[in-house]
Amino acid sequence: MQGKRMNAEAEAPQVCKACEARHGGVCSTLSVLQLIELNRHSTRRRVGAGDEVIGQGEQISTYSNILNGVVKLSKMMADGRQQIVGLQFAPDFMGRPFLKESSLTAEAATDAEICAFPRAVIDRIVNESPDFEHKLHTQSLKELDEARDWMLTLGRKTAQEKVASFLYLIATHINPMEKFSKSFDLPLSRADIADFLGLTIETVSRQMTKLRKDGVIVIENNRHVTVPDAHRLKDAAGVD
Repeated sequence: MQGKRMNAEAEAPQVCKACEARHGGVCSTLSVLQLIELNRHSTRRRVGAGDEVIGQGEQISTYSNILNGVVKLSKMMADGRQQIVGLQFAPDFMGRPFLKESSLTAEAATDAEICAFPRAVIDRIVNESPDFEHKLHTQSLKELDEARDWMLTLGRKTAQEKVASFLYLIATHINPMEKFSKSFDLPLSRADIADFLGLTIETVSRQMTKLRKDGVIVIENNRHVTVPDAHRLKDAAGVD
């Protein structure tokens, strides 16, 4: 049986074998035949930082797996004001099956690479594969839990805890191969971080400086962050 599984995996498309989404994302639930079919319809593309993947209100024709990079999700109000409401990382699945229009704008926060699939193909696989549907459902529940945690961050935490929470979020999500990355580049500008946290740019800068002076983080070139001690950052963020 083990040999059959190994032989079947060997028949998977070469491009999928080293893909994080194949091992940790929604594609991990697909059979080799389903993977081969999906690969026939998939398109890998690079998205430059600042480029839009899909706009709020646009018709959804494709879904995507994030292969690398960070994507920011935002909502726009009727008067044009915009708010960043979430971030997605590899190997997250972007899109809501069976939704005709996007309720959010998805924009690359960093240079990113995505694997896009036609909506019709994914909708069919969802109907045919309970495991695939379960994986999508699990990701949606995970995003819901994270959104509730972020509501706590925005509603109850101090400015320093908010900034530390943002850094902890990036450290625990930026690299799918690591549970905690001790060194990373900030995927958002100071202005975007302020928007995401409901703070001013000046407050974000002050709190970054305080965390640096306290030895919780090291900042180089205003963008590269090193975390000497994960527990100290976790404590500063007020994370249980």
